[in-house]
Amino acid sequence: MIAACVVWGLSPLFYAQFSDIPTIDILAHRTLWSLLLFAGVLMFQRRLSQIPKALSTPKNIAIITTASVMIAINWGLFIWATKVGRVTETSLGYYIFPLVAVVLGMLAFGEKLSRAQALAVGLAVVAVSVLAIGTQTPPWIALALAVTFGIYGLIKKRLEAGPVVSVACEVLLFAPLAAIWLIWFGDLTVFGNLAELLFLALCGPMTAIPLMFFSYATKRVRLGTVGLVQYLNPTLQFVCAVLIFKEPFGVWHAVAFGLIWTALALYSAASLPKSRAHRAA
Repeated sequence: MIAACVVWGLSPLFYAQFSDIPTIDILAHRTLWSLLLFAGVLMFQRRLSQIPKALSTPKNIAIITTASVMIAINWGLFIWATKVGRVTETSLGYYIFPLVAVVLGMLAFGEKLSRAQALAVGLAVVAVSVLAIGTQTPPWIALALAVTFGIYGLIKKRLEAGPVVSVACEVLLFAPLAAIWLIWFGDLTVFGNLAELLFLALCGPMTAIPLMFFSYATKRVRLGTVGLVQYLNPTLQFVCAVLIFKEPFGVWHAVAFGLIWTALALYSAASLPKSRAHRAA
């Protein structure tokens, strides 16, 4: 989880380099290069035959398709927000995600909320409301990123397939659409620019490696614990947005982020004893 969050947290520095390439083209390249990497890993492990098995039942296909849709929306929105200079809002989304994750864990798996955790969720709601009212613009990017990634993590809990196999299936389902888009609508001139093509090819490991780590983690720890480690991701994104990209950060942002950080501190303090008990069990 730590390795995944470091890559995700610093990824705005990478995707900001693609300012001249359409977001959907980047998303298509990201899908295809990721699929090649996953296929290579599974071939090396002699587990390529597990992909048809994972997609052998309608239930698994439905679950993996839903996961694919959630992560594709998340990827595309994140890339677009980075390109248009709204990394501050993406960092807010991933700060909100742990609280979304714990609510989903409560609804789906019966994970109980303490009073402190419930207060933390309430503060997050207040923070989003303050930012929406103060800036007169709902932070829809933050909310969409938090919800799609939260649902993605929830779905991963329900999959029996291993982490590498499951994420390989996810990108496999979207690969035909990605290929069709690039052939018929995409900018094919990048294939004549070796440096640009190699840079786009890096989308594969930038995507696949942290996704494998994340999938491995979500199947082995409580969603609440996943949320705790996830703080590293938005913190690095926040540093990139404010200190490197010099994005605006006004009074309303300060109030909203202050409330979120307070909520996360409360939630962390309440969750640590449960995480220790879970490891001991």
